[in-house]
Amino acid sequence: MTATPLIPASQLPQAGDAALVVGLSGGLDSMVLLHALAILPDARARGLRALHVHHGLHADADAWMLHCEAECAALQVPLRSVRVEVRRDDGMGPEAAARDARHVAFAAELDDDEVLVLAHHRDDQAETFLLRALRGSGVDGLGAMRPWRRYSRGWLWKPLLACSRTELLAYARAHGLRWIEDPSNADVSFDRNFLRRHVLPLLRERWPNVDAAFARSALLSTESADLLASEDDRSLAQARTADAQVLSKDALLALPAARRARVLRRWIEALGLPSFPAEGIARIEAELLAGRIDAEPRFQWQYAEVRAWRDLLYAGTAQPPLPDDWQQAWDGAAPLLLPDGSRLALSGAPGLDAPCIVHARQGGERITLPRREHSHALKHVLQDLGVPPWVRDHLPLLSSSTGELLAAGDLAYSAGFDAWLRERGARLAWQRD
Repeated sequence: MTATPLIPASQLPQAGDAALVVGLSGGLDSMVLLHALAILPDARARGLRALHVHHGLHADADAWMLHCEAECAALQVPLRSVRVEVRRDDGMGPEAAARDARHVAFAAELDDDEVLVLAHHRDDQAETFLLRALRGSGVDGLGAMRPWRRYSRGWLWKPLLACSRTELLAYARAHGLRWIEDPSNADVSFDRNFLRRHVLPLLRERWPNVDAAFARSALLSTESADLLASEDDRSLAQARTADAQVLSKDALLALPAARRARVLRRWIEALGLPSFPAEGIARIEAELLAGRIDAEPRFQWQYAEVRAWRDLLYAGTAQPPLPDDWQQAWDGAAPLLLPDGSRLALSGAPGLDAPCIVHARQGGERITLPRREHSHALKHVLQDLGVPPWVRDHLPLLSSSTGELLAAGDLAYSAGFDAWLRERGARLAWQRD
């Protein structure tokens, strides 16, 4: 046995007394991590527990879960197993899709200020650096995995980043640990496995310290990325509008192209949207930022979109507009859920005097606004109000049983409906996520 603990008690996070939650796959790395923490009384005192994610992608997945249960029972560490469904139709590839599903499960299971502990090590760091270099990443992508950072409602800790896989294997053998071998780790059709089995061993023959060198380069990239990020945040703040999902095109275009690309990526990251594909920035530059002022272009990827209109650039989840033939009677007594997930709610009154019809825009609608003698085309009213197209696509209309247009969401009211709301001190709200 080793005389010095793999994870000294002095290295335990000082972020209060929140529990340590080990992400446990049952493989070598995570079994070493679990054991190294389980032998520390201070870790147990904080409520050490393990979390296993069952992906259901392999025939032995049930057996792997049982293995984790048995090993945790032997160590007297509580374990929770969570089954997830891995999306196979989003173009991400099986590795990335499984990783995303796993992290969604981790985030959902983590309580406030708890610490998720993962078993990434120095070899993982080197592999990640090399993979990203081969994909043409800049300093952000080449940056090292950080040993400590915010994660969901808690924290993410990777205490083994300074350890090699060889060291972990020696530890496991010294302590008689049992682990599972995922057969997919031998499949060199996966890029990471190809590097691990063919490329890095060859590099080590010539440069024995290659893993440490790559890890060092990754760390230097992180330091550079942090310096750039502080200026990115300042530039992003200057381009923001009152809506975090909307930026000023003019403010973006005033930035150097390289800075603008970084700000756009930072914006998308802050909104929690998937990272841009390789051609994303170039497409936005050519089609959205350099496009005509009267155009309404959009760029879509995965489930996200960026749209341009006038001086505005909008990013969000791509959703279809209200169906053309959708309509629903509504009396205002209770909120109405729309097909796109938004809601209409009437407050300050028990309900409408007579039920109205809520429906999608068809085109050609006209509305008589307060203090106006003649009706106006709704299209022109919305344009004058500066309503962006991504809002218009989902805008519910309220019409009377006779076909009179009463309201366009909560953005424009007819003279009669406006007077009705004012007389009762009532309010119509169109609530969107």
